[in-house]
Amino acid sequence: MDLITEGAITFETGGAFYNPKMLLNRDIGVAMAGSLGLSDYLDALSASGIRGLRVAKEAGVEKVTLNDVSPQACRLMEKNLDRNGLTGTVNCCNANVLLHEQHFQAVDLDPFGSPSSYLSAASRSALSYLFITATDTAPLCGAHLMSGIRKYLAVPLRTDYHREMGARILLGLAARELARLDKAMHPMLTHVTDHYVRTYLRVIKGAKAADRCLEKLGYVEHCKSCGSFVILEGPRPAGVCGHCFAKTTLAGPLWLGGIQESEIIEKAFAWVGLSRRAKKLLGTCAIEAEVPMYYDHHSICERLHITPGKIEDTLERLRENGHRASRTHFYGLGIKTDAAMGEVEAAIRPA
Repeated sequence: MDLITEGAITFETGGAFYNPKMLLNRDIGVAMAGSLGLSDYLDALSASGIRGLRVAKEAGVEKVTLNDVSPQACRLMEKNLDRNGLTGTVNCCNANVLLHEQHFQAVDLDPFGSPSSYLSAASRSALSYLFITATDTAPLCGAHLMSGIRKYLAVPLRTDYHREMGARILLGLAARELARLDKAMHPMLTHVTDHYVRTYLRVIKGAKAADRCLEKLGYVEHCKSCGSFVILEGPRPAGVCGHCFAKTTLAGPLWLGGIQESEIIEKAFAWVGLSRRAKKLLGTCAIEAEVPMYYDHHSICERLHITPGKIEDTLERLRENGHRASRTHFYGLGIKTDAAMGEVEAAIRPA
C-alpha cells in the first residue's frame, strides 16, 4: 500500500482518481475555505477525497461531506477519514441526485472535464458559496467552438485574451443557472492556471439580486485583424472595427462584472503554508484592474514592428493618461486596462 502526503493529510488512492498537478488548486481551496470560515462543505465529486479531507483538517470545517458515485472510492474515503482522525459524511451516489436532495453552505464542483452538467443542481444546493473547477479549457477558450457553444450556451472566441474569455464564459453560465432559482452570484476569486479555470462564488438569494446580476452579462466585439475589442451590454450584428476597420466577431454572452474581491483574496494570501507560487498568483489577482479582458503586449509590438519595452513603463503611461492599468495573472505579458487599442498602442510606442 502506497501512502501519499499532501498538506496535513496522509492518504491512499487505491485506484481512485488523484491528480497531483491540481495541488495548487487544492492549496488555494483550503485557504479560501478557511478564510471564509465555512462550517458546512460538500466535495461533490470526491474520488480519493483529498480535497474535502484537507478542507476538514487544515481549514477546520466542522461538517464535511464527501461524495462519489464509485463504491470503491467511497470505501477508500472512509479509510482515509479514519487514518487522519477525521469525522465526515461519505455519500455514494450520483452528484446531481445528492445536489437536488440536499442543501449545503458551500458546494465544491471539481469534475474531470466540464462542470456544466452539474451546475443546475449545484446552484440549487448551494446556500452561500459555490466553488467551480473547469478543466475543459479548449471549448471554453474557443479552440473547440461548437463544443463550447453546446456546453456553455455561449460563443467563445480564440483571441489573445482567450484565458479570460474562458473564465467569463464559465461565469456567465453560472450566473444564468443561479438566476433561474432567484439567486445571484458575486465572484470572490477567479483564476486560470495551467489547464483549468477555477472560481469561488458567493451566492446571494433574491429575485432582485438575480436581476442585477444578469445585467452584468454581455458580449465582446472582437477584431481578429488588430486584436482590439469592445465590450457590449447587448448583442448586435457583427460590424466593423473602429481601430482598423476590419470585420468584427461577437463572443458571448459572458460575465462582464468583477471577478476578484481583494479583501477575501488578501485573507487567503495570509493563510499559513501557502507555496510561493500560490502567493504570487493570489497577490496578482488581488491587484488586477477590474476591467474585462486584456491586451497582449508582445503581440501588439509584433504587429507594430517595434521592439518590446518594459510592460511597467506602458502601464505607468496609461495611468498617467487617466486609465486603470495593471498586470494580470491570466498572462505574464498581458495588460489589463480600460484604454482602447489606439491608446494602448500610443503607450507602448517608444517616445
